[in-house]
Amino acid sequence: MNLALWLERAGAAHPGAPAIAVGAKVHANYAMLAGKAARIAGALHAAGLKPGERVAIVAKNHPDYIAILYGIWHAGLAAVPANARLHGAELGYILEHSGARICFASPGLDTEISAHAPKSLERLITIGSPEYERLLSADAVPVAAKNGDDLAWLFYTSGTTGRPKGAMLTHRNLNWAAHAYLSDVDPALPGDPILHAAPLSHGSGIYVMPHIARLGVNVIPESGAFEPEEIFKLFARWPRMSMFAAPTMIKRLVDSPAECDPQNIRTLIWGGAPMYVEDVKKALDRFGPRLAQIYGQGESPMTISTLSKEDVAARDHPRWLERVGSAGRAYACVEVRIGDAEGRALPPGEIGEILCRGDVVMAGYWQNPDASASTLKDGWLHTGDVGAFDGEGYLTLKDRSKDMIISGGSNIYPREVEEVLLRHGKVREVSVIGRPDQEWGEIVVAYVVGDAGSAELDALCLSQIARFKRPKHYVFVDALPKNNYGKILKTDLRRLDAEQKEKAIG
Repeated sequence: MNLALWLERAGAAHPGAPAIAVGAKVHANYAMLAGKAARIAGALHAAGLKPGERVAIVAKNHPDYIAILYGIWHAGLAAVPANARLHGAELGYILEHSGARICFASPGLDTEISAHAPKSLERLITIGSPEYERLLSADAVPVAAKNGDDLAWLFYTSGTTGRPKGAMLTHRNLNWAAHAYLSDVDPALPGDPILHAAPLSHGSGIYVMPHIARLGVNVIPESGAFEPEEIFKLFARWPRMSMFAAPTMIKRLVDSPAECDPQNIRTLIWGGAPMYVEDVKKALDRFGPRLAQIYGQGESPMTISTLSKEDVAARDHPRWLERVGSAGRAYACVEVRIGDAEGRALPPGEIGEILCRGDVVMAGYWQNPDASASTLKDGWLHTGDVGAFDGEGYLTLKDRSKDMIISGGSNIYPREVEEVLLRHGKVREVSVIGRPDQEWGEIVVAYVVGDAGSAELDALCLSQIARFKRPKHYVFVDALPKNNYGKILKTDLRRLDAEQKEKAIG
């Protein structure tokens, strides 16, 4: 089923219901949004695009982003939403690799794209330009018929281990992801708002669909940035607001001195990386029982496991600390297991690779059969993440397999060490990596943002974890390298560490 049908039906049955807001003001109702999507679809048909062809969106969060996305689907095409903060050369690769013939771009980004645009890109349309406005005068067309297995969203991964890969997400994948959100994470009522402070090209964009299905209001900050004071004002303007955020974004909200009435918040959903237990405690103290966690990947969009608001808030439960440090339980719509090196299921307590399967798992990687075959084996998505189930079905993430440290033949999971270091009141942020070592294979190195000293951190570790797990070196820095969503980039940190070591030797 074509996802665009949800918007078409909403526009017909509830035309006056608010659909898009910018800041405090309603920007479009459902009739306006559905009509704009249908006209964009008509313009794409007039441009000669055939069913299944790709159309890219390289844009900052904008009220027309959603209309363009649904217009692409309405026309029976596949969307390629790309990270607006990528370099032009990276965007050029995505445009060429996806074969996108048309790209919609924010003002300013069009210049960046033009310098690296491939020959396969026929039109670069700047949102809000006269050319874009002419598209909106096209004749509306009916919603194209699509099968569940047809490509809807080409999601390009971050490319931390090489060129980004395009995860093929089908209409069925996104349909199941939307229902899973409403069922397992954040039940929504008609009129419930969601704040898109994170990029629509990634996590926040996935949550547009369940809110369209439930006649929700998609709210975009007027500033176009993540400003806690503005966020809190929007919570007050739009009661029962939900928001998806990276853990660092929630940490900024917690640390903000601005006033916020948590009664206006429906759910704060964190994902993209685990949140440290100490940070969860502080968030609960400030916002109360309104926090939920999701764990997923672009290959299984936001949908592998979830830690419910009830679990996060249940501080009186005897195993609360273990649970709140976990990624929760598997979504109802997927099977998840821990596999050994051969993919065989391991019992609770055993550590291995996290595998999942279900109707939310991607169809494969675009034009990359080798990567598809190595990632999808016997119907199971091999996530590359390391974890373990407990006896009650709660999944604990240890680390990415590539981030695990092997020192003297022993496995050390950086997150375990990081959790201990963050218990020190003077540590604001920390990231633990493995440094190649001739004697031990790797040694543990902690990069720390804060005012604590090495000796006191060492004493803390020795009081909490085995001696072989404690860092051999502490490096104090002003900031840690992060991507556009606030996730710490251990790949960059390892590269920085290698450069520093080389300088020291030189």
